[in-house]
Amino acid sequence: MSKCEQCIVREFSSLKALTKDELLKISDCKTSHIIKKGEVIFEEGENVNGIYCIKDGICKLTKLSANGKDHIVKLVTKGELLGQRSMISEEPVNLSAVALEDMQVCFIPKTEVMGFFDKNNQFSMNVMKSICGDLRDADDHMVNLAQKTVKERLAEVLLYLHDTFGKNEDNSLKVQLSRDELASMIGTATESCIRLLSDFKKLELIELSGKKIVLKDISKLKKISRTV
Repeated sequence: MSKCEQCIVREFSSLKALTKDELLKISDCKTSHIIKKGEVIFEEGENVNGIYCIKDGICKLTKLSANGKDHIVKLVTKGELLGQRSMISEEPVNLSAVALEDMQVCFIPKTEVMGFFDKNNQFSMNVMKSICGDLRDADDHMVNLAQKTVKERLAEVLLYLHDTFGKNEDNSLKVQLSRDELASMIGTATESCIRLLSDFKKLELIELSGKKIVLKDISKLKKISRTV
């Protein structure tokens, strides 16, 4: 089991502010888990009582809507922490986390983490900045849903997947989402998403092969998404 002070992942999260002694304490109390693709890390409404540090892999954070469908709120990858907000607010988590690929995660109990809030101001500030960033992203997403067309939102999400998670050797997007999942991210029906992907293919903006998507004309996708 790797030690927290030797784990490069901590450099990308709030944990980077912790001292060597604090990291040693975490190493002694954390538990490491392998989460298989499709498995649930935690479910909406659950009391998590700690935070998860993602060592490797990608998961989706989803919210159950009134019509019973899961809506993808965010994709989260290595170096990020899950459960910070509910730990501080002392409320059950308001999102579910599901692995999109095999993952390695470490769970750190709340009792240990909260002790650092009183003793390490930089750590508590980092956690607050992270939560503020999530709120900013949520605001941006809400505005996009209100002001952008579904076509513009699809182009934006494809660019986001490309820029954030990268490509495979065959140039396809590394994160392979189902049509349902893509539709969930852009806030539309699956049928509309499938139709738009077909339109993008006809315009030679993308290539499709099953769940694989290759972006062929990034500059035009940027113009459609209005990010230029």
